[in-house]
Amino acid sequence: MTIEQTPQARTTVGGTTPPVLEPRDYQQLLDEALARIPVHNPEYTNFNGADPGITLLELWAFLTEALAYRANQIPERNRRKFIQLLGVPTQPALAARGLVSIARERSELETVTLDAGLEVKAGAVSFRTDDGLDVLPVVAECFVKLPVAGRPADVDYYRQLYASLLGPVPDGKDVRLYRTVSLSDLAGQGGARLQTTADGSLWVALLLPEGPPPTDADRQAAARALAGRTLTLGVVPVVSSDDAAADAGSPHAPVLAPLDYQLPALAPDHRLPDDPAARVATYRSLVARAGGNVLVEPGTVQVSLPDAAGDIGLWSNLEPLEDGAADFPPSLEDTKLRDRVVTWLRLKAASGAQADLLHVGINTVTVTQRERIVLEPLPDGTGQPDQSAQLAKAPVLAGTVAVVVTPLAGAPQAWHEIDDLLAAGAEVAVRDPRLPPGTPSRPVGDALVFAVDPATGLVRFGDGARGTRPPAGARVQASYDVTLGAAGNLGAGAISTAPELAGTFTVTNPVPTWGGANGESLAEAEKQAARYLQHRDRLVTATDFEAIVRRTPGVQLGRVEVLPTFNPQTVPPTQAPGAVTVMVIPRVDALHPSAPEPDRLFLNTICHYLDPRRLVTTEVFLRGPTYVDVWVAIGLEVGAGRDIAVVHEAVRDAVRRFLSPLDPTDDDWFLAASVPLGADPGTREPHGWPLGRPVQRLEVAAVANRVPGVRLVRDVAIAGSAGQGVEQLTISGLELPRLRAVGIGTDADLDALRGQQPPPTSDLVPVPVVPDVC
Repeated sequence: MTIEQTPQARTTVGGTTPPVLEPRDYQQLLDEALARIPVHNPEYTNFNGADPGITLLELWAFLTEALAYRANQIPERNRRKFIQLLGVPTQPALAARGLVSIARERSELETVTLDAGLEVKAGAVSFRTDDGLDVLPVVAECFVKLPVAGRPADVDYYRQLYASLLGPVPDGKDVRLYRTVSLSDLAGQGGARLQTTADGSLWVALLLPEGPPPTDADRQAAARALAGRTLTLGVVPVVSSDDAAADAGSPHAPVLAPLDYQLPALAPDHRLPDDPAARVATYRSLVARAGGNVLVEPGTVQVSLPDAAGDIGLWSNLEPLEDGAADFPPSLEDTKLRDRVVTWLRLKAASGAQADLLHVGINTVTVTQRERIVLEPLPDGTGQPDQSAQLAKAPVLAGTVAVVVTPLAGAPQAWHEIDDLLAAGAEVAVRDPRLPPGTPSRPVGDALVFAVDPATGLVRFGDGARGTRPPAGARVQASYDVTLGAAGNLGAGAISTAPELAGTFTVTNPVPTWGGANGESLAEAEKQAARYLQHRDRLVTATDFEAIVRRTPGVQLGRVEVLPTFNPQTVPPTQAPGAVTVMVIPRVDALHPSAPEPDRLFLNTICHYLDPRRLVTTEVFLRGPTYVDVWVAIGLEVGAGRDIAVVHEAVRDAVRRFLSPLDPTDDDWFLAASVPLGADPGTREPHGWPLGRPVQRLEVAAVANRVPGVRLVRDVAIAGSAGQGVEQLTISGLELPRLRAVGIGTDADLDALRGQQPPPTSDLVPVPVVPDVC
């Protein structure tokens, strides 16, 4: 008996190749069966094709191949069901999001409060606001102090000019010239980076609307209208694609944004002191809540304004030369614009945060592209288990479906959505038959529930044991939101109407809407199945911690160290199961460039990103390093023909690199990546100084000795805060060395080094440049 080999044909379903459930063909199946004979039945030795046993195996291979062929041609509906059984539902369409600014056409100095859910439209495409909004009776313009290069003579002139008012410039201070530039003018140049401005700030001028020349009474009336209200800022950052993709959190989850929002701190009479030394600008930080990390993705920030109108305003006795200088708001050349200023809001970036802003506006609210369907009738209840109903429109926005069931003789009942009907309670209290008599019955629990597939709009009810069945003849109604997906991505200015508002309001979207996407296809769901089943975006291993912390958007991380089972709160720190300590260091710190320190806003930004990703049983501690001061004195001889100053500076740089807490390859000292073997004494671990490694005197001596041009290292002395020379400085826990000074001479004079004061850091005082032509 001879069996014909039939090759497996491959067809497509829905334009895609179906998954191969059984890849083996007839010959492979037969060869595998024949190979098993010597293992299971060694006495069987006749492998001739005419042998009845071999013929049965050939018949089995033929029938198995036919079954595999049919299995590999499973229809799309069954494939989708398999995906659902794996717990990988197809993703529904995503609704587009955007920012909408609402303003009054007329200049009434009163605040109007709008509720959430207000419908705004771009033609036939509907959007709804996500939050309520105080529409304040002011407008806004944003400015930055952009540094400008000045000739030495110009700088000296401005130094003398401002010294004539404030007295001689103190030691360690100097002027920094700037010009006031509107943020809208910088939008075409990629926005404004706050770290490169003269004072690291964005200034938002709250202005009276255009009209007749304003008076003090107008500004006071505007201050009264602002008092106790909420100023809603719409912020559009400039971010890279990597940073945007790294933000996996909810866009509407309240978080602490890494920006500080400040108003001028005024005296009761709004006057500055007469003493020139005391005439400084001070500010008060306002309470602010952000709908997301606005340094990563466009969003809004709700800023609570002071309750007293007297706390909103400007200094009344500001001298002309003080205008715009130091920490005072930027100087405005347009006198008409300056007269309309009610007050200034200052946005200051946190240490280590990269704040690149493209647009900032007020009276702004986030919107979502969605259409509300209210009380759509569904088929009446049948009283049968596992009843289902199809919504008229799909895809449905997850979490928006609400069902009302009205029995024939009863009041309407509100049913709510549940993720899994197996977690629902029973219609009536039942006793588990597996438990002994006398055991209390299982409570009814949450039984008035339903499950919904957002992609298809299919609503499923329970079977009685898990979830209540809609009673026979009961009226069933559903309310839900639907979206158009990618069709909601519109250009700037497309949203222009609000049917529920009167004609005194104007509505517009200052930036294009984003985020709308069509539903996931079956082929895409199959590609994601394996990845979905793995542990993703969860803090489990030490590698997970480091990788996810480095993906925190809105911060520039220089170093991340993960210490499992380490609790830093105990004294001394102890090993604690379930505790994980994460030490982070910002890459950039203008105040402490050689030993960066994370501030509170920097740590809070990372904390809010990690919290939803940690395991419930894991206690995570987020800390910065504890720096241990180190002084190094080196006595050496320079080789013949070498420049002493150059060699001494090279030794200092080598020691700084060797003790650096950050990755040396990220530092300016390591711009030359390729280093000859033995030539660079600073080459070491790539993450910075290792935790727990002591600073040893002989190691520092070896570093100095390998610097080109050093003929002989006579002696090296190191000391900590105690001031005494030691052989090694102990480093433990979260401690890292911080090099305070390196002294180099013919002898290692540690006492002279400790007695030296480090050179003062020059504070740059922003000073506005007077234009040549007014």
